[in-house]
Amino acid sequence: MADAVAGVVAVRRTTHLGVVAGLAMGPAVGLGLGRFAYALLLPAMRSDLGWSYAQAGAINTANAAGYLVGALIAAPIAARIGDKRAFLVGLLLATASLLANGLSADYAVLAVLRAVAGAAGALSLITGGALASAAGSGGDRGRPALALGVYFGGAGLGMLVSAAVLPVLVAEVGWRSGWLALGLLGVSAVVVALPALARAPEVALREVVRGPALSLSSIRGLQAILVSYVLFGAGYIAYTTFIVAYLRNRLGFAAADVTLFWGCAGLAATGAGFVWGPVLSRLSGGRGVALANAVVMVGAVLPVLLPDRAAVYVSAVVFGGSMLIVPTSVTAFVRKAVAARMWTGAIAALTVGFAIGQCIGPWVSGVVSDASYGVAGGLLLSGGVLAGAALTALMQREPCAAS
Repeated sequence: MADAVAGVVAVRRTTHLGVVAGLAMGPAVGLGLGRFAYALLLPAMRSDLGWSYAQAGAINTANAAGYLVGALIAAPIAARIGDKRAFLVGLLLATASLLANGLSADYAVLAVLRAVAGAAGALSLITGGALASAAGSGGDRGRPALALGVYFGGAGLGMLVSAAVLPVLVAEVGWRSGWLALGLLGVSAVVVALPALARAPEVALREVVRGPALSLSSIRGLQAILVSYVLFGAGYIAYTTFIVAYLRNRLGFAAADVTLFWGCAGLAATGAGFVWGPVLSRLSGGRGVALANAVVMVGAVLPVLLPDRAAVYVSAVVFGGSMLIVPTSVTAFVRKAVAARMWTGAIAALTVGFAIGQCIGPWVSGVVSDASYGVAGGLLLSGGVLAGAALTALMQREPCAAS
C-alpha cells in the first residue's frame, strides 16, 4: 500500500513539473530570447548602426519601459480573460516582436519593438508565474520553490539556445538574421507551451479589477522586498546588456568564446532551480532574496576584478546560476505572504518595481560606460546596487500565513 501511494505521489510530482516546464517557455521567450539575447546582438548592431553605449542602453531601457507597462496591465487583463489566455497572448506578441526586430534598422522603430517585447514578456511572465505557483501547490515543503525554480529556469534555456545559434550566425550573416532566428525559436517555444498550458490548473478565481490598474494593497507589508526588487532590476541589467561588449573589447572574445560564455550562463540558469529550491525552502523572511542578490553581485563584478578567461567563465556560472533565483525567491515569498487569489496582483505589483529599476539601469550604465570608466565602470556600479538590494532584503520579516 505504501509503495502504491509513493508511486502516485511520484507520478503527480512528475506531472506538475512537466506542466511547469512547459510554462517555462514564457520566461524562455520573454527573458531568455527577448531580453538577454540582446547582449549577443549588441556589438554587431552598435558597430553597424553607429550607436553610443548610452543609445545601446536606451534600447534596453525601452524594453524595460514596455515591461513596466506589461506589469501594470497584467493583473487587470488576467482578471478579465484568465491567466491562461493572458499568458498565451503575451507569448505570441513577444514572439512576433522578435521577428519584427529583424526587419528594420531605424532606431525609433527598434525602440518601439523592444518596448512591445517588454510588455508582452511581462504579461506572460507574471501570469505564468501565477500558473506555475498553482501547479506547484501542495506536496512537500520544497515543492513550490522547486516548481518556481524550474519555471524561471526557462529563461536560462532561452540563453542556452541563443548562445548556440546567434554568435556564429551574426558573425557570418549579420544582426538582422539573429533577430529572425530568435523569432523562429519563439514560435517553437509556443508549440511546446500549448500542451502544458492546457493541463495547467487555473489560478484561484478573483474579482475583476476595477478602478486603478494596480492596487498596492496586495503587497502590504512587503516594502523591503519591493525596494530590493527595484534595486535588483537596476543592478543586474548592466551585466546582461554590456558583458559581451566588455568581453570583446577587454579580452578579445571571438564568436566561439562568446558562445561558450553565454552557454555556461544559460546552462547554469536552467538548472539553478534544482540547486536553489531546497535552500530557499529553508530560509525565512527576506533571507532567500538577500542571498540570491549577493551571489548575483559577486558574479557581476568578478570579470572586472579578475579580468582573465578563467574568472570570466566562473562569473558566467555564478551570475547565470543566481540571477533568475531572485525572481524565483520573490515569487516564492509572495506565495507565503498573500492569499492565492491575490498572487497575480502581488507578483504584478512587485514586477512594476522591478521594471522601474530596469528602466533606470541600462541607461545609467550606458552613460557611465561612455565616460572614461568604460564598461567596467558600469559593471562595478551594478555590483554596488546589487549589494544594496541584498542588504535591503534582509530587512523583510517573515509574513503571516496567507489565507
